[in-house]
Amino acid sequence: MKKIFVSMGLVAAGTAGLQAAYAPDAGNDASKVWNVSATLRGFYDDNYLTSHTKHGSFGFEASPSLQANVPLQQTEIGVKYTYGLYYYQQRENNGQNPVDQTHQFDLWIDHAFSPRWEARLQDSVVRAQEPDLNIASGAFSTAQRTSGDYVVNNAHLTLNTVWTQLLSTELSYNNVFVSYDNGGGTASSPSYAGLLDRDENYVALNLKWQLMPETVGFIGYQFGAVNYTADEAIAPGRPGGGDFHSDDRNNLQHFGYVGVQHNLLENLTANARVGFQYADYYNDPSGTSSWGPYADVNVTYTYEPGGYAQVGVLETRNATDQVFPSGGKITLDQESTVVYATVNHPITAKLIGSLVGRYQHGIYHGGGLNDESADWYSAGLDLAYNFNRHFSADVGYNFDYYSAPAVLVQSYTRNRVYVGVTGSY
Repeated sequence: MKKIFVSMGLVAAGTAGLQAAYAPDAGNDASKVWNVSATLRGFYDDNYLTSHTKHGSFGFEASPSLQANVPLQQTEIGVKYTYGLYYYQQRENNGQNPVDQTHQFDLWIDHAFSPRWEARLQDSVVRAQEPDLNIASGAFSTAQRTSGDYVVNNAHLTLNTVWTQLLSTELSYNNVFVSYDNGGGTASSPSYAGLLDRDENYVALNLKWQLMPETVGFIGYQFGAVNYTADEAIAPGRPGGGDFHSDDRNNLQHFGYVGVQHNLLENLTANARVGFQYADYYNDPSGTSSWGPYADVNVTYTYEPGGYAQVGVLETRNATDQVFPSGGKITLDQESTVVYATVNHPITAKLIGSLVGRYQHGIYHGGGLNDESADWYSAGLDLAYNFNRHFSADVGYNFDYYSAPAVLVQSYTRNRVYVGVTGSY
């Protein structure tokens, strides 16, 4: 099983964590019930606070990981835990706590009730501080590093049913739970907890039709309920007196879409769904509702063993840490377009190169930021050398550029370089 170690040791949650750093298969024998690995890296981060004014530091990372796979007759169960410890020399020089820690726990269960009925459960829990890891629905909720930990849990349950040779259905449930430690904000100075703590629930049904041996078409509907849970004041000036509170951003969402899954060639696949998204902010005193496009498209090309390229586009709504009250209205969310690409290339039998990139363009809805936009550019390059099936070394570079509206004074650039070793058994 391929192992992706995110640069700086940050294992991304969701589909779009595009930091570079590939470590080859390195001894992870698929026949083994368990695998253990550990990464040790030295790095330099020229903006570890992700702030408009740069603060740089040398440091090191230690990241062990333990994975177990239990294949049964009709069920496969897998668990994985990854721990990250990150030491920043400059923070110790400043008399601050120099250590950050991250935890990620993943669980997946596949069960075939019969040849026609199959269920899959996936759950990922992340506890961290880095904005890179706060990816709940493919789009970033915040670009800034937090002063305390946050937890993101993303659970997905799918039931696939084959009714006839041509007709099948996919019923799914997705839950996203986000909780920040730094609560206790006020209307004039809201906390991340007040702005972003939420419980998202989505139920979707896709009706699939086998159009051709290599092509499946489908039509689908998804219902979503997003509830903000902090019960804190987040902005002054609510119409009728008082403050806006977290649950003024509660909303119900409806998605309608059509799509296709097509194997263009044996090594070239395409998946696409396009449609609309409607959101009703039923607690907002302005009675806000909004229509917008929805899309999720990706193409994957495997050109040789271990060598592949993928490009994709995602268009969706996402939560935002901005509220910016104006005229009795607040910023409710963003509509984001995410473009991403990955190339993994075996340069030699032992040397692997990977290049990843991501661009997110988010347009704010409501409040003083209405129709303003923020952009996030991210790119990473990694070279990994596999000495043997148990030991590898890598070197890499990551770049981030966040461009926010000038009034927020939050734009920044960030450069990170690292070198490290990984052992696996």
